[in-house]
Amino acid sequence: MSRPEAISQRPARVTAAEVAERAGTSTATVSLVVNGKTAGRVSQTNIDRVLAAVHELGYVVDHTASSLAKGTSNIVILVAPDLSNPFYGRVISGIKAELGNEYQLLLSVTGEGRNPSAADVHRLVALRPAGLLVEAPDDEFLRDLPAGAPLVLLDAPGRETQAPTVNFDLTGGIGALLDHLAAKGHTRIGYLDSLTRTETFELRRTLIEHGAAKRGMEFVAIAEAASLIDPDGAATAFAKHWPRWRDAGVTALVCATDSHAYGVLGAARELGISVPGTLAVTGFDNLPASAIVSPSLTTVELPGEALGRGAVRALQRQREAPAPDAGTDPRSTVPLIGARLIVRDSS
Repeated sequence: MSRPEAISQRPARVTAAEVAERAGTSTATVSLVVNGKTAGRVSQTNIDRVLAAVHELGYVVDHTASSLAKGTSNIVILVAPDLSNPFYGRVISGIKAELGNEYQLLLSVTGEGRNPSAADVHRLVALRPAGLLVEAPDDEFLRDLPAGAPLVLLDAPGRETQAPTVNFDLTGGIGALLDHLAAKGHTRIGYLDSLTRTETFELRRTLIEHGAAKRGMEFVAIAEAASLIDPDGAATAFAKHWPRWRDAGVTALVCATDSHAYGVLGAARELGISVPGTLAVTGFDNLPASAIVSPSLTTVELPGEALGRGAVRALQRQREAPAPDAGTDPRSTVPLIGARLIVRDSS
């Protein structure tokens, strides 16, 4: 059988040297122009000549070769569990705004309800990333992480001495929430947890439990009262555990996220539970929908965009500065991001 004539050879890649020859410049000048680094270094005439040659020849920058030459690529990788969580939309917006046009953001999802592990990023390091932004790593992550790319952790309280970490200051926001509930006359509160069990959720629960005790409120703990960050799952968990909370006299339920709270509000309607008459419901995040659900949701606002911007700034400082001396506390260069209470109708 003869080879079909329709099959043609793939055209050879145009090289920077060919562009330089067409433009009458050096390959170094071509590199400066295509990488946007011409300020004060390349005349406008030469810029125009290079751009014209690029257009005429169909030149495409070989980023793989470039990354091999520089040792790193222009890729920044965000590794996180369950990026479908609406909270991450704001985090991603903050990261992209701070990165600008020089870097590309690559998203790596570890799987619903599962914390990132070192195995998740081993294959990504082959891309020679300019940096790794990791949300809520597990206990083995830092120990087994392959050496190479600069690393910043997001929303990982307790890890500050292990790596540069950008965290929320939860104490003030949670204190304000508990003061608000106490002022409304609530003496027994419950907590609907997240099944991801990351440090940030552990800290939220601990601060609520201890803060309630300081205010003379009883924290009614149900260890198994948890769900993934999903309204349907939260609704199911609430319906299952509500009889125990009700019988224990719980009149306020704090939810690990706004998404959990949306599920509780829906389940409460179906069960005929008045919110906030019988049960006050609150969350964390202050997602856009929290102002328009019925009733509108009282929540502790966690500024996701500020978290993303802070992570990129921490990454840039790490790339630009020399390695810190032994014993230097990374917290001194990564300020906490404030959280504040937003009071609405659900409480």
